[in-house]
Amino acid sequence: MPRIEHANSLPLAVYRVKYLPPCFDTIPHNDEAQGAYSISFESSSSITAMNFEACFDLIAESSANAYAGSSIGWSPAKKRKEMKLPDLRYLLLIDSDKAIQGFLSFMLTYEDGHEVIYCYELHLFQAVQRQGFGRHLMGLMEAVGKNAVVEKSMLTVFVENGAALKFYERLGYSKDEYSPEPRKMRNGTIKQPTYAILSKSLLESATDGGDQPEG
Repeated sequence: MPRIEHANSLPLAVYRVKYLPPCFDTIPHNDEAQGAYSISFESSSSITAMNFEACFDLIAESSANAYAGSSIGWSPAKKRKEMKLPDLRYLLLIDSDKAIQGFLSFMLTYEDGHEVIYCYELHLFQAVQRQGFGRHLMGLMEAVGKNAVVEKSMLTVFVENGAALKFYERLGYSKDEYSPEPRKMRNGTIKQPTYAILSKSLLESATDGGDQPEG
């Protein structure tokens, strides 16, 4: 069985042990916040209805306007359907009251024939931004990609979101070869893309031995 299909066919508990770092659910942080937050790993089928709605609401609150103003467009129904894709996995940032404060969703998949790990969403409530949680969630996702021995990590970001672009650049991401380019219209004007596709190679730091699927 091909590597990507093998990984996505694994039960959630096996996937977690095979690809996530040990103690992934604990967050190294300052003394004040130590123990106040944890990470929960879920699939699109295991996430509770309440947590699913909390994730959707966070996307709508933080990005609906950006989606609507882009060439992608905003459709709550389409977004909900995407969030239920069978191979999508979730890293949920949970506070001490068991409430979601942020999340990252990702998928081991193919992009233009390449084996990749694709970050679908990364959102944090404003109260927990700029505290290292986003970097931590990205690091966990990249660890999955490295342990699955995929070529690169990829994501889509709106070009109007300068803060997000700088954040991903600091993590080593750059414009992917398949990112849309400006287009010259018939009237001579240049139409700039509303989003960019960024990527980061994971091969150099992949775990020795890597993933060896059976079959």
